[in-house]
Order: sequence, then C-alpha cells, then structure tokens
Amino acid sequence: MASLLEIVSYTGRFLRIRDVGDWDNALNGLQIENSGRVTRIGAAVDVSTRVLIEAQKRDVDLLIVHHGLFWPGLHPIQGALRRQLRIAFENDVALYGAHLPLDIHPKIGNNAQLVAALGLKSPQPFLEEKGQPVGLKIRASMPRSELVRKLQMALNGSVKVFGFGPKQTRSIGVVTGAAGSEIHRIADEGIDTFITGEAPHWAAVAAEELGMNLLLGGHYATEVFGVKALAAHLSKRFKVPWEFIDCPTGL
Repeated sequence: MASLLEIVSYTGRFLRIRDVGDWDNALNGLQIENSGRVTRIGAAVDVSTRVLIEAQKRDVDLLIVHHGLFWPGLHPIQGALRRQLRIAFENDVALYGAHLPLDIHPKIGNNAQLVAALGLKSPQPFLEEKGQPVGLKIRASMPRSELVRKLQMALNGSVKVFGFGPKQTRSIGVVTGAAGSEIHRIADEGIDTFITGEAPHWAAVAAEELGMNLLLGGHYATEVFGVKALAAHLSKRFKVPWEFIDCPTGL
C-alpha cells in the first residue's frame, strides 16, 4: 500500500506542476483527496461519470487524468458534478489532473511519447504557450505516406490527411490535442508537416494556402500516451498496479 501524499508530492516535482503555466481550469495537481491510501492506479484521458464508475468497478483509488474535473469551468455542485463527486467520495477515489505539465514532459509527455512511437529522433521544443514550449519539432526526411502509416499504427486508428505539403517531409511538428488553430504559427517555424489531434475547419484551408501537410489523429487518440506513461512510471516507483480506463470521445 502506498501513501497518497507521497505519490502526490513526488508527481508534483516530477511534472513540475508549480512551474508550468496552464489555463486556470486545468487545476493541475490533486483535485480530490481520498482517505490517504493507494492500492491501484487508474489512468484516463478525461474524468467523467463513466470513467469514475469504471474506476470503482476496478477498485482504483487514485485516478490520473489529463482533463480534470474543473475543465468545463466554475459551476454549482449539482447535476453531473454532484454525481461525479458522489461516486468519488463514496468509493474513496482520489483524482489527480495534469494538463500542460503532462503534454510537455520530456520523457513521459504526450508529445515525447508520440514522437518516440513514430520513431523520430532528436526532437526540439518549440511553439511557446503559457510561458513554455508546448510542441516538438523534428528534422526528418521521410515519405509522407510512410509517416501517415506510422501515425496510424501509433494511434491504432485512422488519420485525416490534408496533403498539401511536400510528399517527402523535411521538418515535422508535433503538438498533441487541439492545436490545429496554431497552423500559421507552425508554418512560421518552417514546419512542412504538422501532426496534431484536431483542428477547426479553416485550418484545412490554411494548410492548402500554406503548402503544408496537416495530419489529424484525433484529440483523444493523441493524448492517451501521457497518462499511460505517467501511471506506468508511478506504478514502478511505488509498486502499485495500474491500468488504463479507455473511454474514447470520438474526437
């Protein structure tokens, strides 16, 4: 049995929770406390009623998520929020959220893990947001078709391809999640192939105008990596079993 306080303290240092800027609603760190013990860790991209019920079924008492309980913003404790809190309290489930600190971590972050899954080497941080770089760029010459194939394998799913850039890549940018609206800033970095999760409609038009390849792998699919890697890391360090709670959104 591991101590919640010990795990939370270590994770805060490991992810640099206090140092990494983020949107206020992320509320990175411990969001719900339990009675203090951890016997099983669960990892999920989002917290939701379905995820909490599944955590309860699997005897998870520490749930780690990328998008936490307060992501929708401040609102009264009623309806869905009351239901989620009730499930957590009645089943002694602690909740830990990590958004940008988990995206940008150089080893277990979403970007780093996806880059590694694609077999790309020597990534460099780029694209500043909230005071720190939130993406990775790689100098890589690769047929676009091969990169798409590798991305499909890494994500275990389909990829939307807007192939307006070179058929042979030279510079690849990776920003997991919903970074498509940053396509002009990405282009300014000399990136010819941009990998992200989702994008607004106009970004596809922009990709054509900019002569870029835009590869959309899905917001959810590109952000399963970090919570899995963090849970596995904590499991090894604190000798507590972990499992992934898969609850895709379809986006």
